Amino acid sequence: MALLKRISRSRPVQAALGRLLCGYLRLVQRTNRFVMEPADIYDRVGPMMPVIVAMWHGQHFMVPFARRPQDRAAALVSRHGDGEFNAIALQHLGIRAIRGSGARGAKVREKGGAAAVRHLLRALKDGEMVVMTADVPKVSRVCGEGIILLAKLSGRPVVPVAVVTSRRIDFNSWDHASIGLPFGRGAIVIGEPIHVAPDADPGAMEQARLAVERSLDAVHERAYALVGSRDPGAKRAEAA
Repeated sequence: MALLKRISRSRPVQAALGRLLCGYLRLVQRTNRFVMEPADIYDRVGPMMPVIVAMWHGQHFMVPFARRPQDRAAALVSRHGDGEFNAIALQHLGIRAIRGSGARGAKVREKGGAAAVRHLLRALKDGEMVVMTADVPKVSRVCGEGIILLAKLSGRPVVPVAVVTSRRIDFNSWDHASIGLPFGRGAIVIGEPIHVAPDADPGAMEQARLAVERSLDAVHERAYALVGSRDPGAKRAEAA
């Protein structure tokens, strides 16, 4: 078992998995009929670029479909072994990977959170849109403070995004991850930009955190409704 794990995480295997994932996601994108809501959101958000795109954990496979070809983008990808082929897939999709992830307590340094924030700030300063999950690992559908801090430090707005398909695989995981299947219908729902003032105090940052959380729940609920489904993570969000 240990040998198989080492082989599966070797660079050649991870590179092959990344290419396969990229090819599969392109197939899903080409064979689903997507509707976007609001229809004019790019006209409104475009002048604000670069923005911070927020998503819930488990939606990372689908969110790249919301990017316009002309938008340079970087995404925060976990340092975990499984994050490697995700990073390679993103690279083939035209999105630069920044390794690191959110965490709580003593694990922040271990997971590369502080260094990742510096890299994300640099990306935004250089004109790259940044894509990241708003919730931290193992705490599903609860917005963390990291994305709010990034918005405060960078001065860039947070834009909540949900991308779903009518035909998909929903995994029985803590984050209710899902990946689309070909030959169905898709929905891309984008929320209104949420700004965090550079001088925001803890109370204002908490209000912004709750606003991002509510907006992400809302865009996911709407996206699933547009394809005739219910968000499998909604019950957990309500319980939280």
